[in-house]
Amino acid sequence: MAALEGIFGAIGDLTWGWSLIPLLVVFGVFITALTGFVQIKYFRRMFSVLATGSESADPNAISAREALLISVGGRVGGGNIAGVAVAITLGGPGAVFWMWMIALVGMATSLVECSLAQLFKRREPDGMFRGGPARSILHGLGEEYRWLAIVYAVCLIAAFGLGFNAFQGNTVAGAAADSLGISRFVTGAVLAVVAGFIVFGGIHRIAKAADIVVPFMAVGYILMALIVILINIASVPGVIVDIVSNAFGFREAVGGGMGAALAQGLRRGLFSNEAGLGSAPNVAATADVLHPISQGITQSLSVFIDTIFICSCTAFIILLGDVYVPGAEGIDGIALTQQSLVSHLGGWSQYFLTLMILLFAFSSIIYNYYLGENALSVITGNPMALNVFRVIIIGIVFLGATAPGATAVFFFSDPMMGILALVNLVVLMMLLPTCIRILRDFNRQVAAGVARPVLNPDDFPDLDLDRSAWTGRDPESGARAMPDGDAVPA
Repeated sequence: MAALEGIFGAIGDLTWGWSLIPLLVVFGVFITALTGFVQIKYFRRMFSVLATGSESADPNAISAREALLISVGGRVGGGNIAGVAVAITLGGPGAVFWMWMIALVGMATSLVECSLAQLFKRREPDGMFRGGPARSILHGLGEEYRWLAIVYAVCLIAAFGLGFNAFQGNTVAGAAADSLGISRFVTGAVLAVVAGFIVFGGIHRIAKAADIVVPFMAVGYILMALIVILINIASVPGVIVDIVSNAFGFREAVGGGMGAALAQGLRRGLFSNEAGLGSAPNVAATADVLHPISQGITQSLSVFIDTIFICSCTAFIILLGDVYVPGAEGIDGIALTQQSLVSHLGGWSQYFLTLMILLFAFSSIIYNYYLGENALSVITGNPMALNVFRVIIIGIVFLGATAPGATAVFFFSDPMMGILALVNLVVLMMLLPTCIRILRDFNRQVAAGVARPVLNPDDFPDLDLDRSAWTGRDPESGARAMPDGDAVPA
């Protein structure tokens, strides 16, 4: 076991330690410039999905809004509470600034990877869509790259489907035990039963659960942070000055100065918003939309919500309080966030934070499950394999909750995610010209006054597209015109 841990540790060092973060940053900046700062150009358009909802006339279709909320539910997790606290402890207040910067850059990366997942998605027999980097590899690069798609799928299952679900179960059970005194066994059993009910319902039940849980948890946490900010409104300008000055080393809060702030901000930001890691595109592909870029724009919003909204909430809760002492050794992680919140609002707030942690972790569990399910569908289409996988997920959630030490078994999660992200970046680099083509198509329609651009597959005859997913639809009625000319409901 020690030898195996050493191998995976070396993989983790080679990916997260040396290559991955600089690549993600440089590639994100490159995409931002190449796309003409698309995340800024269409910033206002991102929010339209919250008002308009579905672009499809099919009531059973997964809407752009539902796909967005599933994605937000997956991106928002323990890293938004504990991870931000660790970043501030190790990198000082300046780490928050670099988290903001990597989020703005990551919005462009997310747009590209999610747009490609939409472009190469496939319609399933039940009418739903499946897509993601693995299918982008198969249909964008060709069957000769199937081995790369399999590598991606295996890494996705190992990291998100198995490892991270054990950690999420452990996070929920630990918070419930520490704050409420509830037995880990009880929490694990309840979590496993509820998770089982949802995952056996498929993507529809996952979407419905996310539609209820995610807005409640996001709005609840943001409102709590706003109360803290309003109570301490006079100190807010000083905190912002500290964040910026520490980010550039003008006022060092911790050892390492600007370097520590930069490293921690970028690392924790990327872990939190997942832009470029190849996870969120699997969910983005489920939405029934008129043009791939529209879902890419929508998914950029999930990066913005995750980091600019949720992570900033945690940062201000910590930095506006007196629990955090720059450069001093002491509490960190989730305990720092919890104690800071108590110092602002009183003892009751720790129970509210426990509820938020539970919701954050639960939304991540159902998101992680779907990533694993989607990856498994690339490896095998056997329905029995899917049911076995669902049972395994329920067992892992329960095991992670009831046996804290069991999470050590999943030491391979971070290294596997590192490989996953490197594969995804290679694929994005190879398919970036294709994404630029469909972005130009989208821009052309917007410039011509088209309110809701539609992808016409006849304009891209060289691409391996599923025509049943993209055969031209009328934006008003949502009807899809099939190849023989007969219109059918979208």
